[in-house]
Amino acid sequence: MRKIIVGSRSSKLAMTQTKWVIEQLKQAGAPYEFEIKNIITKGDRILDVTLSKVGGKGLFVKEIEQQMIDEDIDFAVHSMKDLPSELPTGLIIGATPARVDARDALITKTGGRLDSLPEGAVVGTSSLRRGSQLLKLRPDLKIESIRGNIDTRLEKLKTGPFDGILLAAAGLQRMGWSDETVSEYISTDDMIPAVGQGILAIECRADDQEVRDLLNLIHDQMTEKVAFAERSFLAAIEGSCHVPVGGFATINEDLSTTLVGFLGSVDGQQILLERETSLDPMQLGQTVATRLLDAGGREILASLPDDL
Repeated sequence: MRKIIVGSRSSKLAMTQTKWVIEQLKQAGAPYEFEIKNIITKGDRILDVTLSKVGGKGLFVKEIEQQMIDEDIDFAVHSMKDLPSELPTGLIIGATPARVDARDALITKTGGRLDSLPEGAVVGTSSLRRGSQLLKLRPDLKIESIRGNIDTRLEKLKTGPFDGILLAAAGLQRMGWSDETVSEYISTDDMIPAVGQGILAIECRADDQEVRDLLNLIHDQMTEKVAFAERSFLAAIEGSCHVPVGGFATINEDLSTTLVGFLGSVDGQQILLERETSLDPMQLGQTVATRLLDAGGREILASLPDDL
């Protein structure tokens, strides 16, 4: 029997997600032995500066992807929002289990909601997307960068200068921390999520048909459709951690896909939104991106500081 080696970051959330995927595969009847290999990425080692200054979201996956290319691991479980819009040659997203909560969550020291934070309150986030949209809702707030795993950031909220922090609801829910932790879930109408937020992306080698067949046991086609739309949008907008950009797709009753795309300035003074529906998720993402760029997005991108 083949032993399947699964690559994972060593954070509590990454390990929880990886173990969950393995358990789902076992419940689906996978006839394999599994072993988890912990991999420390550059994004895990550099925690004192924002992601955009040290290379963006790819920092969480490059070492893992290299071990996959080298055949040291067979597949890896990522939060899809950590994956760049383009994958290395020879690697594919082999499965996307059903999406969970895509919203952003506010956690405050007092337990109060966004509208109850005092004027000038300090909110921690490492995301330009969250910061831009938060300042649109509350221009008086002060945004401060905060890095680290979920548990690290929750501890920084307790001990640091923050009145609140923003995190992905999905991660908190997967850790079982949401009920006692979250002060407010921010509606996707008020804060467009990151592309792929709430989706697990299981990456593998394109030529490993045995693993691809295995991962298909837990693949969700509706989640794949929204992921295609969002990632197509991200690629067309040339989005990264350097850009305040977000995209959120949903499936309609007629199986068409609706995508809302967001692009904004860092200070929240310029917020562009475009919404479109199509039966072709890939084309949908490109259409929404083009409309945003034509509506002033190119000017916003050109005005962004180089040192974000």
